[in-house]
Amino acid sequence: MTDIAEAPGMVDLRSDTVTRPTEAMYARMRSAPLGDDGLDADPTARALEETAAAMLGKAAGLFVPSCTMGNLLSILAQVQRSEQVLLETQAHMLNTERGAATLTGAFLFGIPGTDGAMDLDTLEAALHPSASPLRTAMIALETSHNAAGGTVLPIDHMAAVAGIARARGIPIHLDGARLFNAATQLGVRPAELTAHVDTVSLCLSKGLSAPMGAVLAGDAPVIATARRLRKMIGGTQRQVGVVAAAGLEAITAMGTRLAEDHHRARQLSDGLNALGPRLSANVPQTNIVQVDLAQTGRDSGRWVADLDAAGIRTRPLGPKRLRLVTHRHITAADIERAVAVFRTCLDAA
Repeated sequence: MTDIAEAPGMVDLRSDTVTRPTEAMYARMRSAPLGDDGLDADPTARALEETAAAMLGKAAGLFVPSCTMGNLLSILAQVQRSEQVLLETQAHMLNTERGAATLTGAFLFGIPGTDGAMDLDTLEAALHPSASPLRTAMIALETSHNAAGGTVLPIDHMAAVAGIARARGIPIHLDGARLFNAATQLGVRPAELTAHVDTVSLCLSKGLSAPMGAVLAGDAPVIATARRLRKMIGGTQRQVGVVAAAGLEAITAMGTRLAEDHHRARQLSDGLNALGPRLSANVPQTNIVQVDLAQTGRDSGRWVADLDAAGIRTRPLGPKRLRLVTHRHITAADIERAVAVFRTCLDAA
């Protein structure tokens, strides 16, 4: 067992999903009480579900293999075919999780926004009444917002959306894959954010460093429906407490260190912006840095290849941008090395 990231010598900024379990996680995994989660329940999975639900201020939780499945189940459990789900135009559920529309039969409609926050007037204008054949059955939020560069929804925006939705009896789902990052940036408990939504999906395998899994939390009847639907789409697992144990460690011990990742991201952004006007990076709120390459004379594919050859792993975000994500395996020395390699590649461009 090791607590270091794969490929020693490489600085892996592709995603915080590359994080490895901690030694404390491995210890919990080795001693976890187990049962058949598809029959009479796995005790460690149930402990994770109950602990996560309590932390998120919800009545019940459901352990699922991924946050994508959690988001899918939230729609399946609350939205009927041919009904409408409203999301911000860059939302991960809308643009990446294609199953949300394909498998549910719901219509996903994008609302323009700024930094992941939907324009409230446009949102209200897009609502379809219950008598409409395309009834608005859900509004979905995302924080931190992946495509918008890890931006965090202001609490007053979430409250405003909740006011619009609840006045019309429309449930709100939160794609909270990096919810703990958002809470860290705002300096609040996760439950202070989830108070404005009905269901929430929390990913365990990003900055929280569990090897896999997510928790969908909400009211008990909705989660009971989601549990039944999980079986229908192949999400029931057996002695899943082996990995649920790592999830328990993730939510109880790993959230307090996320500020370090945010600090590293800011160091990276500052270092890249110091390289000159041809290359620019956003000022990150959390752990995601987007780099604008439009003035460098090279597209993102060339940059990814050149950086990788020098030991820096990144991901393209369209033809003219890169996405860099800090995590607990990234040190201050790694940031310095990454900036130095960017400088070398920029000089050669």
